[in-house]
Amino acid sequence: MNNILGIIAEYNPFHNGHLYHLQESKRVTNSDYSIAVISGNFSQRGDASIVDKWSKTRMALECGVDLVIELPTIYAISSAENFADGAIKILDSLNIVNYISFGSECGDITILDDVADVLLKEPKDYKTLLSHELSKGLSFPKARENALMMYLNNMRRFANVLSAPNNILGIEYLKALKRRESIIQPVTIKRKVASHSDDIFSASSRYASGTSIRNICYSSDITELQRVMPENSFNILEENLKKGNIVKNLSAFDKEIIYTLRKMSTAEIAELPDVSEGLEFALKNSANSCNSVVELLTLVDSKRYTKTRIQRILLYAILGITKKDIQISKSITSPYIRVLGFNSNGREILSNISKDNPKLNIVTSVKKFLDDMPNKNLKLMMEKDIWASNVYTLGFEYESKANLDYTEKLITYQ
Repeated sequence: MNNILGIIAEYNPFHNGHLYHLQESKRVTNSDYSIAVISGNFSQRGDASIVDKWSKTRMALECGVDLVIELPTIYAISSAENFADGAIKILDSLNIVNYISFGSECGDITILDDVADVLLKEPKDYKTLLSHELSKGLSFPKARENALMMYLNNMRRFANVLSAPNNILGIEYLKALKRRESIIQPVTIKRKVASHSDDIFSASSRYASGTSIRNICYSSDITELQRVMPENSFNILEENLKKGNIVKNLSAFDKEIIYTLRKMSTAEIAELPDVSEGLEFALKNSANSCNSVVELLTLVDSKRYTKTRIQRILLYAILGITKKDIQISKSITSPYIRVLGFNSNGREILSNISKDNPKLNIVTSVKKFLDDMPNKNLKLMMEKDIWASNVYTLGFEYESKANLDYTEKLITYQ
């Protein structure tokens, strides 16, 4: 086969920036085929996806992706490191991907690679600087950024690299590739919008951040999104809005989250990933004195814990994901390949993968996978995916059906 491009994305939802990234990545790598590993119904930033994973798959396929694979939920809502590690494990295990391309704010692969080397090897001097910065009470991301700047001693070259979310993910992809000694070649494409979290919606640009697009979805009129989204992608979003099948944010699960935290003991909360240094007491006390996610985030607000970290913890709580589960996900060297959809090119890719990797766990039927899979750890991860879908549909206005992972068919295009 000709060059195959791998992409790791959330497509929340698929917009013109994603289309530009896909097309530019194919051009730069001279790839005729593309595989996207996408997060499912919840995101790495600890929030709900605006539309479900099957709608995101349709968006991706209709906009030029050939094969869509789901990133298991445990990886998808983990820290940037485990998110990237899980996705790279999947792409690398296919033994067919030539390139991985990701968007970044800096657009310079050498800068990101230099940072990745330091963070992977963690030289003694860097670790000393990091400990000093953490002793000031800073959040880990800020302390790490400060320590890196001091260690590299080149403010002009590396300034703001670790304060940009897509740079951070890109660095984690590079670290994961290095750890696996993967032969996949990384490239990066400079983002068309300044920041993923930029909530400013320009009246003239054809590009907008996912955050600003989701904010428009809160209004009754989304017609202006036609300018910043491919037509097919917009139509799928509009269809879901009309059906009431969108989840605007984590607040859709206010009662489920507060109920879960109130029911849990502080010892149980302490077993949630990312909970440390007595944070379980703050979460428990806050849940006992409020009834919404917004209130809880305000009560737990601390310069030591980012909003994203707290939101991920809330997701861990309602999805029943523990520190032990995260360790299991890290120990798995070859996750299952959960296929969500493909076109004719994707069918060809899958055929080649199956032929060359007969032992790879390619999942096209969840029931068959659970019935036949002897590996308890892989079954556990799939069960978390199923539960995540069941929780996610509780945020729908209508048709909140459970067990969609069993009933939704593969999305196929000719």
